[in-house]
Amino acid sequence: MNKGILSGIAAYAMWGVFPIYWKLLHDVPAVQVIGHRISWSFVLLITFILLTRQWKDFRSTALTSKTLAIYTLASILLTINWLVYVWGVNAGFIVETSLGYFINPLLSVLLGVVFLHERLRPTQWIPVALATAGVTYLTVVYGRLPWIALTLAFSFGFYGFVKKLAPLGSLYGLTLETGIVFPFALIYLAFVGFTGTGSFIHKGAGNDFLLIGAGIVTTIPLLMFASAARQIPLTVVGLLQYIAPTIQFLIGVFLYKEPFDRAHLIGFGIVWVALIIFWVENFTANRVSAEPIPEMGEG
Repeated sequence: MNKGILSGIAAYAMWGVFPIYWKLLHDVPAVQVIGHRISWSFVLLITFILLTRQWKDFRSTALTSKTLAIYTLASILLTINWLVYVWGVNAGFIVETSLGYFINPLLSVLLGVVFLHERLRPTQWIPVALATAGVTYLTVVYGRLPWIALTLAFSFGFYGFVKKLAPLGSLYGLTLETGIVFPFALIYLAFVGFTGTGSFIHKGAGNDFLLIGAGIVTTIPLLMFASAARQIPLTVVGLLQYIAPTIQFLIGVFLYKEPFDRAHLIGFGIVWVALIIFWVENFTANRVSAEPIPEMGEG
C-alpha cells in the first residue's frame, strides 16, 4: 500500500473519530468550541506557513480582492458546518451527523447539475433518487426533517462547490478561511472571557488543553489529506471519503448507544445502497473513459 493511500486512510480515520474528541468538550458551548477551533487552527496554520517560508507566496496569491471574496463565503459555510457538527455530536445526534456526510457526495452531484449545468448519465439518477427516498423515509421515522444531516450536507456541499471555483490549495485555503473569521472568533472569546462565561482558563488545564488541541486535530488530518490527494487518483479519494462517516456512525451506535432500530436501518440502508450504486457506476464509467480508443483496423 503506497504512502498516499495510507495518508488518506489516516486523515479520514482521524475525521471519523472526531465525535470522541468533541464529546470530551460536551460541557463547553458549541459556539465557544468553534471559536477556539477557528482561532487555534489559524494560529497553527499561519505559524506553519511562516516557518516554512511560504508567507510571501501566500500573501501574493491569497490576499487579492477576488480571492478574499470567494473565501469569505467559504469561511461562512465552513463555520456553519463546524458549529452544527459539534452541536449535533454533543447533543446526542452522532448517527444523524454521519448521515449528512453519507449523502454529501450525491448532493454535490446535484449542485453540479443545478449550478454548473453538468449532465448526469441516466444511471446516475438512480442513486440520487434512492438517496432522496431514504432521506424522505427517515423524515417519517424521525417525525421531523433530519435537519442536522441536511444542514451538514448542504453546508459542506456548497463549501465544496465554492472551493471548486477557488484558486488556492488546501493549506492556503484553510489558512485564509480561518483567518477571515479569526477576528470575530477572537472578539467573541474575549467577550465571554471578560464576562466570566467563557470556559477557557475557568474549567481546568485539561479543558484548556482540549480547546487548544482543537486546532491541532483540525490541521493535522487536513495536511495529511492534502498530501494524499496529490498522490492518489480521485476515484480512490472518492472511496476513502466514506471511512469518516462510517466510523462516526459506528461510534454513535456502539460507543454512545444512540437509538438505531429496524426503521432507522431501512432508511440508512437505502442511502447506503444508493452510495454503492453511485460509486460502482462512477468507477465503471471512469474505467471505460480511460480505455484507449482502438485504431482503425484493430479488432
